[in-house]
Amino acid sequence: MWLTEILCAFKSPVTLLLLQTGVLKDESTMDVGTECEQPSADSESAALYFQAPGPTVSFHNIRYCVKERAAMFSRTWVEKEILRDIRKVVYCMSLFTRVTFKAWVMCCSGIMNPGMNAIMGPTGSGKTSLLDVIAGRKDPKGLKSGHVLVDNEVVTSSLRHCSAYVVQSDVLMGTLTVRENLAFSANLRLSPTEHSSSDKEMKVESVIEELGLKDCADTKLKWAYLPLSFNSDRDSVFARCVWWGKEKMQFLFLDEPTTGLDSNTANAIIALLQKLSRNGKTVIFSIHQPRYSIYRQFDHLTLMNKGELIYAGSADKALKYFEELGYKCEPFNNPADFFLDLTNGTLLPQAISAKSESANGGELTLVSEDALAVKYRQSPQYCRVTEQLQELTKGLNTESKPARDQAHYATPFYYQLMLVSARTVKNILRNPQTSYAQLFLNIFFGILVGLIYYQIPHTLPEALQNRTGAFFFMVINMVFGNLSAVELFISERVLFVHENASGYYRTSAYFLSKVFADLIPNRILPVFIFSAIPYFMMALKPEVEAFFLYCVTLSLVSLSAVSLAFLVSASVGSFAMANILIALPFVFMMVFGGFLVNLNSMLSGMSWLKWISIFRYGFNALAVNELKGQVFTSNYTTMTGEMYLDHQEIDYSTWGFWQNQVALVGIMSVCLVMAYVQLRRINRWK
Repeated sequence: MWLTEILCAFKSPVTLLLLQTGVLKDESTMDVGTECEQPSADSESAALYFQAPGPTVSFHNIRYCVKERAAMFSRTWVEKEILRDIRKVVYCMSLFTRVTFKAWVMCCSGIMNPGMNAIMGPTGSGKTSLLDVIAGRKDPKGLKSGHVLVDNEVVTSSLRHCSAYVVQSDVLMGTLTVRENLAFSANLRLSPTEHSSSDKEMKVESVIEELGLKDCADTKLKWAYLPLSFNSDRDSVFARCVWWGKEKMQFLFLDEPTTGLDSNTANAIIALLQKLSRNGKTVIFSIHQPRYSIYRQFDHLTLMNKGELIYAGSADKALKYFEELGYKCEPFNNPADFFLDLTNGTLLPQAISAKSESANGGELTLVSEDALAVKYRQSPQYCRVTEQLQELTKGLNTESKPARDQAHYATPFYYQLMLVSARTVKNILRNPQTSYAQLFLNIFFGILVGLIYYQIPHTLPEALQNRTGAFFFMVINMVFGNLSAVELFISERVLFVHENASGYYRTSAYFLSKVFADLIPNRILPVFIFSAIPYFMMALKPEVEAFFLYCVTLSLVSLSAVSLAFLVSASVGSFAMANILIALPFVFMMVFGGFLVNLNSMLSGMSWLKWISIFRYGFNALAVNELKGQVFTSNYTTMTGEMYLDHQEIDYSTWGFWQNQVALVGIMSVCLVMAYVQLRRINRWK
């Protein structure tokens, strides 16, 4: 037992278990002259004897490029390679400057078996890029060569349905509790025909129990003071990935899951990942600088430097590999720190053993900038990986691209719509600042308009001037009062992209849930409240039909403006750009509304803009509804509402009134359809 405890301090869990079972012999009992470069007895291959069967990921000659603009105001686009086999420098000429693009590159070929597969390297080395390519999160248009295989089959977009991905940024609904976030994920990822509601609740509770989240399970993430075992929103995403790792997922991809966490929490997370990997799950993650207790839990290690692979193999053999190259890790030094010093160039090679010197042709110093990557490509480890990849791809036609498969979901459309709508409504109720502000703003402006135009008389000129001024003021309030709608899709863009790319729900279900949940409480109800307050204060037509048509007109004006705001929100990703893009058309619509400028006196080339003016349709409809049939007097002068409408060239016939409503409905429909199209066009690739 004491010998086992000593080995625990210096061996990884994989090696220790193999030592206990006798599969792997202790290196101290091996002959010093044994050929260490032979892979037949390394811990990585031996680890497969005790792991449950699971999927194997292999990537072959990956070469990935991204497009970058050559310079400001330049029409030239340059492809920048971030994953490839040979590094090169790309030069391009532009109108203003000569720009040099240095491509971060690597020899992207390797195999990752079930277990703990870590990708390490300094900042900017390409860890996340490699992880995203393997996980299928990178745009396939940038993949210039190479392919990723899962169990000897080319990966398609269906990989997202059998994998879970943890991003670095927080992608959770902050107004929901831990339990509600897990339940939302479970309801969408587990088929309702195969799992009952009680079954899902039991599974959620088991995850909460296993992760030690009972004390904070009912605490909202946005305001939670969580214990050390759960101190960031990313841990909740991790919890959801653990959930799928236990239930149905075969792969777990994590982008630096320990960043921002204390050492104890980071160690607990990696330990739980290792536990999952022992059940046949393939866990692939990038990590920056772990402590030794975390590092020794790795089964497979991939080291990167400046975009190239400098080592890929068993984590237990990494130190010995670099020692043979002349880089010796000092006693009591953390291997992760040693690798960072090595890749940053702060360590120089020491005297190499006679055996390594003879194997490398007497070369004692590394003079190339990419010497470590060159040495790796010349090593037996790389040759062994190349041979294994050739065996995997034998007889496989990798040139033909697989057909684009249709996305499939675990739940039907109506079920997704119900769940996403319920979450949206719950988010609005728990974060009601926007709804309350919209309601109070409409009440305030309603009272203000009623006081300004209180009890409008039927005497000229006040009768016509005050009525038309009040109508235009109300239309302005309906349009510009909905500027807050531009945040609808911007504030949750990251959340939507993550969940939609992971196969949680359809784009249509998300779009309809957001639209309906926002329109009813924030746009329709406040409009009716705003409409009722000034209508009777201004002493407008007392007929019920006139009041109803007045409310319908203001509601359509509001919905048309909101739809245009939805279109802008779905088209851009920043509030600053959205505010600019939404204010510009509103101002043009107001100018061409017919109240500020006589449209007949404008240039013929600009007068067509009146046909897309929400202000014009809203003002004309309100004017026809109120002035038709009215008689106004001034001493001995009598004037009817029809006379004023004729003078303004406003059609006050039945169709003349309803054509404004039809136009507003058309603007609303076109903007909503275009907003949905723009939402589908959002880039979901990293």
